[in-house]
Amino acid sequence: MRRAMIFGVIAILVAGVSCIRAQEEPAPAAIEEAPPVDEALRNVLPADIYAVPGVEVNVYYDNIILHPNSELLMWDVDCNMGAQQNERWTCTPTEAQVGDHPLTIKIVSPEIEVLHQVQTMVHVIDPAAGAGVPLTMLCIGDSLTAASAYTGRLVTLFAEDTSIDMTLIGEYGPGGDSGNQHEGYPGWAADTFVNRWDPEGDWKEIDGRNRRVRSPFLFDVDGEPQLDFQQYLDKNNGGNTPDFITILLGCNDTFHGTEETIEEKIDAFLGNMDKLLAEFARVAPDTEIGVLYLVPPSRYQDSFGANYTCSQTRWQYRRNVHRVVEREMETYLGREDENIFMVPAFVNVDSIYGFGGAMVAPNAHSSDKIRRMTNGVHPTTAGYYQIGDAIYCWAKSRLAAE
Repeated sequence: MRRAMIFGVIAILVAGVSCIRAQEEPAPAAIEEAPPVDEALRNVLPADIYAVPGVEVNVYYDNIILHPNSELLMWDVDCNMGAQQNERWTCTPTEAQVGDHPLTIKIVSPEIEVLHQVQTMVHVIDPAAGAGVPLTMLCIGDSLTAASAYTGRLVTLFAEDTSIDMTLIGEYGPGGDSGNQHEGYPGWAADTFVNRWDPEGDWKEIDGRNRRVRSPFLFDVDGEPQLDFQQYLDKNNGGNTPDFITILLGCNDTFHGTEETIEEKIDAFLGNMDKLLAEFARVAPDTEIGVLYLVPPSRYQDSFGANYTCSQTRWQYRRNVHRVVEREMETYLGREDENIFMVPAFVNVDSIYGFGGAMVAPNAHSSDKIRRMTNGVHPTTAGYYQIGDAIYCWAKSRLAAE
């Protein structure tokens, strides 16, 4: 079983062993004091990060702690590969770097005192890792999946990887011979996949668009709508269970949470996730399920003003996302024996240049132009590709483990 994710701050505590000698007092234990910790930062750095030679891997500092001005903190990174930059640690590993690489990230004072320290292991996977037989993957999500961008990146990465013959399955996507198929629908939540039912069929024209109105996993069973993953596989994968399932949900489940309601909303989200996971496990007990931690929003309030006027702030949703990630860690870590794994894509997403922006005048009378961010929760193609990179590296790590 792989190591559980780190939750909280890693502190290094080395205790010596007292040596009792005849007719002498015991020698005191030698203790190296752990670095001080700012508990308010609520670290969520995963214990394991996966990389493949030739694919960039990142840890963006703002994504792993809860701080409104993380760019003002002083960071210090220790790793035998990659580079420390202003906002991230980044690396595009080579084949010579296949193996495990400890990565330590510290926040320090102006006097270089360690105030906060976290650690992870970067696993660079052998690019030849793969089963050598046809594989299938099902990607499930909301509008972040419906954009078909990170799934498109997966199609490209798998096509370029001669060791893997991977096919994406699903009833939505660009279609044709693109191979870009999935189950991602705008506005959907875990509750939608578990409960949305329409007796008239799967799709309806609504506001001039053909929209899905029934969960792809719900079927009429003895006159009642029930989750039936086997019927879904009969329709979409020749009755065969997929090798991998990924799930990226939580945004619509918790977007409007407040400090008073967020726990209740996360409870409902995780309850519906449990129902989905139980059904997948019932039908496909050998399928490996990658639950993606909820990815961060864009970095600045401008994007939330553009999308939501005054109805939601970036910082409130950023706090919501952080709490979702904490609860996901509490709920899903250590369940590898159930074939449930966590995919740490969120650390890889650039919350500034992975999201959209526009050059606009800062006010009505200025002739200058500044970049204002324009989308709060939906990345650009670049940000989506970073999600796809992380999923691909996770899948390669699982194939290397077999």
